[in-house]
Amino acid sequence: MVTIAMTDLSVRLAGRTVLDGVTATVPPGALVGVVGPNGAGKSTLARAVAGLLPPSAGSVRIDGRDVGAVPAGDRARTIAYLPQGQILEWPLSVARLVALGRLPYLTAAARIAPADAQAIERALATADVADLRDRVATELSGGERARVLLARALAVEAPVLIVDEPLAALDPGHQLHVMAMLEGLARGGATVLVVLHDLGMAQRFCARLLMLDAGRLVADGPPEMVLTAERLAAVYGVRAWVGVVDGRRTVVPVARI
Repeated sequence: MVTIAMTDLSVRLAGRTVLDGVTATVPPGALVGVVGPNGAGKSTLARAVAGLLPPSAGSVRIDGRDVGAVPAGDRARTIAYLPQGQILEWPLSVARLVALGRLPYLTAAARIAPADAQAIERALATADVADLRDRVATELSGGERARVLLARALAVEAPVLIVDEPLAALDPGHQLHVMAMLEGLARGGATVLVVLHDLGMAQRFCARLLMLDAGRLVADGPPEMVLTAERLAAVYGVRAWVGVVDGRRTVVPVARI
């Protein structure tokens, strides 16, 4: 099990401060969501935690070790990262694309081992894309591609999973499937950080939320404490309905203020 600790984390891009003094811990065993309006710094936070952006100040530590000091191979086996809006260029089959998730475990001359093949099959099944395995990935619909790319990240079977907007382009049924799957991975001991715009899904499935606004962490806690009507009005500029559906609290933005 792996714990991520951000301490006074700041990131500057093109001379502009995008993250400003964020301090938070992401432990294993609970699905942690990152929410906030456009431009709040959510994707930058995800990339910094994955070790893809160096902090301008502060630190990101993985089990006490600075993420930037972790060798690239070790980091690739520890953190699986799915960015938003990926574009597929190569006409690979779905099975071969998902198999790329096993690259951190292979040497240049190595072939897929039985353990790798099993991990690929688990990822295909978990992401609900096993029936697409022989399709050409570039010929899939947007939602199918999104699920296949998620499967590639799952195939790493890393203890840390960071996913940025995994619900984009998915139909409601698959949105629910993905969120339940992420929740299950976290409950199984993985450290899972998910960037979300869908506040209803964040409320229903995440055990804890980090809310960013203009690069700053403005709330950190259980969804019912973070997604209050007052805070949604202040941060998002929306009026929201907050209620309970099937025993779970949910949030639905209804109008701009």
